[in-house]
Amino acid sequence: MTALAWVIPAAPFVAAALGLLSGGRWPRGIGPIGIGGTAVATLAAILVAAGTPHGGPPVEHTTQLTPTGSIPIVLGTRVDGLASTVAIMVCLVALAVQVYSTKYMEGDRRYSSYTAFVSLFTAAMLLVVLSADLIVLLVGWEVMGICSYFLIGHYWERDWAQSAAVKAFVMTKLGDVPFLFGIFVLGAEAGSFKIGNVLAAVGDGRIEHVTIATLLLLGGVVGKSAQFPLQSWLPDAMAGPTPISALIHAATMVAAGMYFIARLYPAFAASQATLTVLALIASITMLGSALAALAQDDIKRVLAYSTMSQLAYMGAGLAVGAPEASMFLLLAHGAFKALLFLCAGAVIHAIGTNSLREMGGLRGSMPVTFATMTIGLAALAGLPPLSGFFSKEAILTATEHAATSGGAAGIGDTGSAQTVFTALPQGWAAWIVFLTALLTVGVTGAYCLRRWLMAFIRPDAVGPREGALHTTPSAAAAAGGAASPGASESGMVVAPAAPHDAPPAMTWVLVALAIPSALLGFFGLASSGVSRWLGDTATAAVPGLVVLPETEARFTPGVATTVVSLAVVAVGLLVTYTVWRREPAGDPADALLGRSRAWVERGYGSDEVYDKALVQPTYAAARAVLFIDANVVDRTVIGSGAGARRLGGVLRLVQNGNVQTYLAGVLIGAVAIALSVAVIVG
Repeated sequence: MTALAWVIPAAPFVAAALGLLSGGRWPRGIGPIGIGGTAVATLAAILVAAGTPHGGPPVEHTTQLTPTGSIPIVLGTRVDGLASTVAIMVCLVALAVQVYSTKYMEGDRRYSSYTAFVSLFTAAMLLVVLSADLIVLLVGWEVMGICSYFLIGHYWERDWAQSAAVKAFVMTKLGDVPFLFGIFVLGAEAGSFKIGNVLAAVGDGRIEHVTIATLLLLGGVVGKSAQFPLQSWLPDAMAGPTPISALIHAATMVAAGMYFIARLYPAFAASQATLTVLALIASITMLGSALAALAQDDIKRVLAYSTMSQLAYMGAGLAVGAPEASMFLLLAHGAFKALLFLCAGAVIHAIGTNSLREMGGLRGSMPVTFATMTIGLAALAGLPPLSGFFSKEAILTATEHAATSGGAAGIGDTGSAQTVFTALPQGWAAWIVFLTALLTVGVTGAYCLRRWLMAFIRPDAVGPREGALHTTPSAAAAAGGAASPGASESGMVVAPAAPHDAPPAMTWVLVALAIPSALLGFFGLASSGVSRWLGDTATAAVPGLVVLPETEARFTPGVATTVVSLAVVAVGLLVTYTVWRREPAGDPADALLGRSRAWVERGYGSDEVYDKALVQPTYAAARAVLFIDANVVDRTVIGSGAGARRLGGVLRLVQNGNVQTYLAGVLIGAVAIALSVAVIVG
C-alpha cells in the first residue's frame, strides 16, 4: 500500500508532463491523457483507502533526501483514514472536471495547456493531502498557487482575467509568507519536519512556541481558504473557466487550508488563543460571505461567496474541537459545490451569460440541469435528508456544545491533572460562533432559493434566444479589474436557438455528482466509526492524547439544535419566497438588502479598503523611493563624478608641459616649507 500511495500524486503529474510536452503536437490526445492520469490516481486512492487500517495509527513510508543541514527533509507519504478519504474526493472531482471539460472547452485553442495544468494542479493537491513532511507539503501548496494563476488567467488576453489571476496569486502569497515561518518554528522546535514527529513533539510538550507557530500557519490557511481578511481574491477568480471554478472551490485549493488544520490538529488544539482567533475569523467570514452571496447577480460569484461561507463553517468546527465534523462537511461540500459549479457551467453554455437577471424559465428546457442543481442547492441550504444537512448539523451541534460548556477543555492529557490541550476557544468566542452559524443558516437558505427561483422558476427574462449574440461589458470597468457581474467567461457567446441540456459528457457528470450530494450524509449515520476514521487518527498517534467522551463528535444531529436551525432556514426560505411572489420577474435581493445591496455586492468595499490602506501607501512609498533615488542617490553619484572631473580640470592647468613652470613650482614649495619650519622652530 505504501508504494501504491505514491501512484496517487504521480499519475496526474505524469499526465501533466506529457500534456505540456506533447499537447501542441497531439492536441486531440491531451484529453484522454488527462482523464487517464486522473483515473489511475482515483483507482489507486480507492485501493489505498481499502488497505488503510481502521482506527490504527497512520501508515508512513519515507525516504530521506540529500542532507540539507541540521533538520532533514524526507520524501514520503502519511496515510490514514482522513488522508485516504480526501484523496478519493480530490481524484473524483478532478476526474469529473476533466471529463466535463472535454465538451465545455471544446474548440478552445489552449485546451491542451488547460488540461495539463488541471492535472498538475491535481497532483499538487494530492501531494498536500498525502505528504509526510511539512516541507514537501509546502512544495505542493505552492505549486497549487502557481497553477491557479495560470488557470484563473486562462483567458489571459483579457484584462479582467489577468487582474484576477494576479490578485489571486498575490493575496494567497501574502498568507504563504507567515505559513512558511510557521513551518520553520514547528520544525526547529520538534527537530524534524515530519508530521508524525511534529505531532509527537506537541504531545510531549516540546513545542514551546506553539501559539506563535499556529498563528503563523493560520495566516496561510486564511489566504488559501479565502477567509477574512484575505477573502476578496476568490470571487474574482471566477474569471477562469467554470470547470476550474469547480475544481478550485470544491475539492482542492480552498479546501487545502482547512484540511491542513485537521492534519495538524493537535498542534492547533494546544493553543486556545489560536482557536479563538480561528473562531472569530470563521464567524466574520461565514455571515459576511453569505450576505454577499445573496447580493450577487453573477451565478458563479454567488457560488464563490458561498464557498467562503462553507469553508468558514469548517473553520468553526475546527475551532470548537470537532475536526471530524469539519472534514465531513469538506467531503459533502466537495460533492455539492462541484455539482453546482458544473450546473452553472451548463446554464452558461446554454444561454451565453452569467447574469441571473438574464435567466429565467429554464426548468422545462433544461430538465437534467434543473433536477441536479435543485439537489445541489438543497444540500447547500442544509435541507434534510441531503448531505449538507447532516454535515452542517454536526458542526452546529459541536458549536452549541462549545458555547454551553463555556470553553472547557475538550482534549487533554487524562493521565495527569494538568490539561495540556484545549480543544475549545474562549467561551464568549464559542457563543459568537454558535449564534453566527445559526443566523448564517437562514441567509444560506435565502440565497439558495433566490438563485433557484431566478434561474429556473421565474418568467423568462432573456426573451427570444434564437441567434442571440450575447456580448459582455468590460469587467475591468465594472469591478476594478475583476470579472464583472453578468460577464460571460467566453466574452462573446452565440447562444443556441433554444436552451437545452448540455451534451452527455457534461450531463452525466452532473448526475454522478448529484448522487453523493444527496446520499453522502447517510454514511455518517450508518457507522459510528466514520467519525474516528475522519478525525481521530491524527490524535491517536500522539502519546497520552485522547478525545474525551463528552466532546467526541457524532454525526447524528442534536435534536434541539436541529429544530432551531431548521426553523431559521425555514424563515429564510419563507421570507425570500414571499418577497419574490410580490414581483416574480424581479430580484428578491433588491428588497431583502435594500440600499445596502450595491455595497454588499462589492464585498463590502473590501477592495477599496485594500486600495486605500495598502495599495496607495505602497505606490506612495514607491514614488518616495523613486524621488530619493533620482534626487539624492543619483545626484550624489553624478555630483561626485562631476566634482572629480572639475578637480581634474584644475589640476590640468599646472600640467602644461612647461619645465620652467615645474621648477618654479618646486622652488615656491621649498621656500614655503622652509618658512613653515622657521616659524614653527622660532
